[in-house]
Amino acid sequence: MRFILLFWFLLAAKVVSANYLFIPMDTKQANHLKAYGIAFWVLKSENEVDWLLNYRGGSFMCKYNARIQNEMVVRGVSFDIISDAEANSIITEISSPAANYDIMKLEKCPRIAVYSPKSKQPWDDAVTLVLTYAEIPYDIIFDDEVLDGMLPKYDWIHLHHEDFTGQYGKFFAMYQHMPWYLEQQKEAEDIARKYGFSKVSQLKLAVAKRIKEFVAGGGFLFAMCSATDSFDIALAADGVDICDRMYDGDASDPQAQEKLNYDNTLAFTDFKISRDPYQYEFSDIDNNAPERGLRQDNDYFSLFNFSAKWDPIPTMLTQNHTRVIKGFYGQTTGFKEHLIKPDVVVMGENKDIREAKYLHGVFGKGFWTFYGGHDPEDYQHIVDEDPTDLNLHPNSPGYRLILNNILFPAAKKKKQKT
Repeated sequence: MRFILLFWFLLAAKVVSANYLFIPMDTKQANHLKAYGIAFWVLKSENEVDWLLNYRGGSFMCKYNARIQNEMVVRGVSFDIISDAEANSIITEISSPAANYDIMKLEKCPRIAVYSPKSKQPWDDAVTLVLTYAEIPYDIIFDDEVLDGMLPKYDWIHLHHEDFTGQYGKFFAMYQHMPWYLEQQKEAEDIARKYGFSKVSQLKLAVAKRIKEFVAGGGFLFAMCSATDSFDIALAADGVDICDRMYDGDASDPQAQEKLNYDNTLAFTDFKISRDPYQYEFSDIDNNAPERGLRQDNDYFSLFNFSAKWDPIPTMLTQNHTRVIKGFYGQTTGFKEHLIKPDVVVMGENKDIREAKYLHGVFGKGFWTFYGGHDPEDYQHIVDEDPTDLNLHPNSPGYRLILNNILFPAAKKKKQKT
């Protein structure tokens, strides 16, 4: 009995003397994805979180609170209770000029919107999957909300698997008679008429321009798969008809390629659009399968290692417990590096095939990130396939990149030194 009492006394003493909760994000973490949800939950409770950049995989640290501790136990997130002296030792180590570490204070809970159609789509979306799994709340918005001026309510917007060119994802050749395709087309045409547009391409261009204004005003944009290149293509084709008759009722402009304005885009330049309405490709930005020459067993991309003290933004966006991540396909899988604008930061690439997978840039007062591929844990996702079960992938490094972007708007503004 005395030994039991002594045990509980020592445990109680440790908790009383504890000043911090340390959440490791290296291989010691049992559930990386839910750890981000904990950080978000702490911020929502109006408490601060220290993001320890490059330190043990981008670990988190916060003041000790029994509610936070209990929440981590419930969610299965690994953590350590540490003393004030131990926390100061970590801070001292990170502060050393010789160490590629830094501390980024997360201060506010980002307001998150996912741009996604109201109708049921025959594919999942990696961002909504991981937000739901990590228990991070978000709103779903679409064309109505964007055009009705609701974007300023949010700090961060994700673009769902989307086609901003008005060509319905170029699914016509294979799926033109499918109920979901016809419903998608009707929904888009109804919204276009509601806002006075004669074509869906005009509607989508107006939406893309509103989103671009949101970024210029200080918002954060994250896009994956076809939402990346189709967004830039739509902006470049402002005032140019690039849609064939099955998409908008008339032929495309035969001089469309020559009329593209690359000054309008965020990421890409000098690309050639696909003029074949039956080709499941928007342009030559994307590296498609024959060009890539890779198989699932040898398809990987590597994250760049940035200076935490000098380049905090790309450092935040590349936090991970591994620098090599398995590749995955999408309608837009990866970006040809020679078509990327020179001021864009490449954060992940497959150097052997000159393919960028993960891009970041600044526009106006805001930021954007493009991530190639559809689902980091489903190599070749197909239409009507079951959604990925993230309970089977709690430590996914590919999904971690998405969640890095979720936390980025929570960071205390710090001047970038380069």
